[in-house]
Amino acid sequence: MDLIQDLLKVIAVLGLLAAALWWLRKRGLAKITLPGRSRANEKKSLEMLDRLPLTAQHSLHLVRCVDRTILIAVSPSGCQLLEQTPGVMRLEEGQR
Repeated sequence: MDLIQDLLKVIAVLGLLAAALWWLRKRGLAKITLPGRSRANEKKSLEMLDRLPLTAQHSLHLVRCVDRTILIAVSPSGCQLLEQTPGVMRLEEGQR
Protein backbone atom coordinates (compact mmCIF):
# COMPACT_ATOMS: atom_id res chain seq x y z
CA MET A 1 0.00 0.00 0.00
CA ASP A 2 2.82 2.41 0.86
CA LEU A 3 4.55 1.66 -2.42
CA ILE A 4 1.45 2.57 -4.42
CA GLN A 5 1.03 5.85 -2.50
CA ASP A 6 4.69 6.75 -3.06
CA LEU A 7 4.39 5.94 -6.75
CA LEU A 8 1.25 8.09 -7.08
CA LYS A 9 3.05 10.97 -5.35
CA VAL A 10 5.96 10.74 -7.79
CA ILE A 11 3.57 10.64 -10.76
CA ALA A 12 1.69 13.67 -9.39
CA VAL A 13 4.90 15.68 -8.98
CA LEU A 14 6.09 14.78 -12.49
CA GLY A 15 2.67 15.73 -13.84
CA LEU A 16 2.85 19.12 -12.11
CA LEU A 17 6.34 19.70 -13.51
CA ALA A 18 5.17 18.79 -17.03
CA ALA A 19 2.18 21.14 -16.70
CA ALA A 20 4.43 23.99 -15.48
CA LEU A 21 6.85 23.41 -18.36
CA TRP A 22 3.99 23.37 -20.89
CA TRP A 23 2.63 26.64 -19.44
CA LEU A 24 6.07 28.32 -19.53
CA ARG A 25 6.66 27.20 -23.13
CA LYS A 26 3.22 28.48 -24.13
CA ARG A 27 4.06 31.90 -22.64
CA GLY A 28 7.48 31.93 -24.35
CA LEU A 29 9.38 31.90 -21.06
CA ALA A 30 11.12 28.56 -21.63
CA LYS A 31 12.71 26.85 -24.62
CA ILE A 32 13.45 23.17 -24.41
CA THR A 33 15.41 21.26 -27.04
CA LEU A 34 14.96 17.53 -26.85
CA PRO A 35 18.04 15.33 -27.30
CA GLY A 36 18.49 14.37 -30.92
CA ARG A 37 16.91 17.55 -32.25
CA SER A 38 19.44 19.92 -33.69
CA ARG A 39 19.04 23.69 -33.65
CA ALA A 40 21.88 24.10 -36.14
CA ASN A 41 19.46 24.55 -39.04
CA GLU A 42 17.56 27.37 -37.34
CA LYS A 43 18.53 30.81 -38.55
CA LYS A 44 19.51 33.14 -35.74
CA SER A 45 17.90 36.56 -35.73
CA LEU A 46 20.60 38.15 -33.55
CA GLU A 47 24.29 37.29 -33.84
CA MET A 48 27.50 38.84 -32.53
CA LEU A 49 29.89 39.06 -35.49
CA ASP A 50 32.93 40.69 -33.87
CA ARG A 51 34.12 42.58 -30.80
CA LEU A 52 37.00 45.06 -30.60
CA PRO A 53 38.15 46.09 -27.10
CA LEU A 54 39.42 49.68 -27.12
CA THR A 55 40.21 50.09 -23.40
CA ALA A 56 39.33 48.09 -20.30
CA GLN A 57 35.83 49.61 -20.25
CA HIS A 58 35.26 50.66 -23.88
CA SER A 59 34.63 48.40 -26.86
CA LEU A 60 33.04 48.20 -30.30
CA HIS A 61 30.58 45.45 -31.18
CA LEU A 62 29.53 44.39 -34.67
CA VAL A 63 26.10 42.76 -34.48
CA ARG A 64 23.87 41.24 -37.14
CA CYS A 65 20.15 41.67 -36.48
CA VAL A 66 17.98 39.84 -39.04
CA ASP A 67 19.04 41.64 -42.26
CA ARG A 68 21.03 44.57 -40.84
CA THR A 69 24.58 44.93 -39.60
CA ILE A 70 24.98 47.30 -36.65
CA LEU A 71 28.13 48.83 -35.10
CA ILE A 72 27.66 49.66 -31.41
CA ALA A 73 30.02 51.51 -29.05
CA VAL A 74 29.87 50.33 -25.43
CA SER A 75 31.17 52.36 -22.48
CA PRO A 76 30.40 52.63 -18.76
CA SER A 77 27.94 55.42 -19.52
CA GLY A 78 25.95 53.23 -21.96
CA CYS A 79 25.69 52.11 -25.57
CA GLN A 80 25.60 54.21 -28.72
CA LEU A 81 24.69 53.26 -32.27
CA LEU A 82 27.56 54.26 -34.58
CA GLU A 83 26.67 52.70 -37.92
CA GLN A 84 23.82 50.70 -39.40
CA THR A 85 23.98 49.05 -42.81
CA PRO A 86 21.31 47.09 -44.65
CA GLY A 87 22.18 43.57 -45.67
CA VAL A 88 24.47 41.05 -44.04
CA MET A 89 28.15 41.90 -43.77
CA ARG A 90 30.46 38.90 -43.91
CA LEU A 91 33.79 38.94 -42.11
CA GLU A 92 36.69 36.97 -43.52
CA GLU A 93 39.53 35.67 -41.37
CA GLY A 94 41.98 38.20 -42.85
CA GLN A 95 39.80 41.15 -41.81
CA ARG A 96 39.98 40.45 -38.10
